[in-house]
Amino acid sequence: MIDLKYSMVIEATDDPTFFAFYSPDLAGFTGIGHSIEDCLYKAKWGIEEHVALLKEQGLPVPKENPNSKVTIQNEERLAKAV
Repeated sequence: MIDLKYSMVIEATDDPTFFAFYSPDLAGFTGIGHSIEDCLYKAKWGIEEHVALLKEQGLPVPKENPNSKVTIQNEERLAKAV
């Protein structure tokens, strides 16, 4: 079982050696990893640090998601400017 307190989205990028991740539940939390496993590892510890920083700065901390999910997808393409 993957023990994350917030949902995560992991996106494959054009560069096969990098994946991006973010939490839709935890504004401002993002990162990169070299594999899906690396993203999960970094997210687990990064979330704790991010939440601690929010608390330290007196900012609101979202409630933990009891049904957190991990979604793995290709990065969304941005529309090209014309």
